[in-house]
Amino acid sequence: MADALSDLLVARDWLLADGATGTTLFNMGLSAGDAPELWNTDHPDRIRALYRGPVEAESDLFLTNSFGGTAARLKLHDAQDRVRELNRAAAELGREIADSAGRTVVVAGSMGPTGEIMAPMGSLTHEIAVEMFHEQAEGLKEGGADVLWVETISAPEEYRAAAEAAQRTGLPWCGTMSFDTAGRTMMGTTSADMVQMVTRLPSPPLAFGANCGVGASDLLRTVLGFMAQGPELPVIAKGNAGIPKFVDGHIHYDGTPELMAEYAVLARDSGARIIGGCCGTTPEHLRAMRAALETRPPGPRPTLEVIAAALGGFSSASDGTGDAPPARERRRRRG
Repeated sequence: MADALSDLLVARDWLLADGATGTTLFNMGLSAGDAPELWNTDHPDRIRALYRGPVEAESDLFLTNSFGGTAARLKLHDAQDRVRELNRAAAELGREIADSAGRTVVVAGSMGPTGEIMAPMGSLTHEIAVEMFHEQAEGLKEGGADVLWVETISAPEEYRAAAEAAQRTGLPWCGTMSFDTAGRTMMGTTSADMVQMVTRLPSPPLAFGANCGVGASDLLRTVLGFMAQGPELPVIAKGNAGIPKFVDGHIHYDGTPELMAEYAVLARDSGARIIGGCCGTTPEHLRAMRAALETRPPGPRPTLEVIAAALGGFSSASDGTGDAPPARERRRRRG
């Protein structure tokens, strides 16, 4: 069955995704420890503004404010009985903004990790995880999401559970993992492991890739790891806007719009088809990324040395797969 994201991927060489959700909401007044998903009903105008940011920056898709929308996460705020309602509201607001854009903009229903540890290491069974993700996914579907977007996953078992939940809804889905531990996810998955996993899923994603992690350099090294496996599926790159620093009581990401523009071009040349930002990425960054992607011609696949020279050194000597680049000290980002 045709869907908006698949149509765009056929028509275009690359797509611009959105930027940060949490950073933007904190700038709007969200307090640390509060559930962003409650704003879908308590402050809908702020969520509309959140979505308008990437749309006005000419992003082709944006993620809904539903990252922590499973019962496991909402239980921390005594809202576990509101899963369907809050996810539906997140997607309905997104649908409203996308449909008024005057062009095709994909509403991607964000589904983040449950926060629980999967069995056998933890108590979360596959069946319960599927049930929780499915409840969330049905709310996003009811609200009008075009695609489900699983993100920031560390455990392959949780990724597979989310994939099964997506399959139950009948919606297409995409899925990214966060490679933030010396080139691996927190649970030890490598870029090569992920390619093998998505290839074997009964219901593969429309696209897969990496988000968040340490910084733009590390994320692009992971993308190169994906491409070394020769994947047939489109690859997603959503890197952070530099490195977080504590400045005047607030977390500030040091990546400039110019740095993120460089990252976007390198992500495209590395083989990514869907390119966006994660933590710290604002509409200003997105506009610079879009302009660079539109005006700079494609180049050769960059080497690790080219990436490090443009964006700064890597946080670890190895990408986790056993092929270590020359050791480098992380240095301050250019710009």
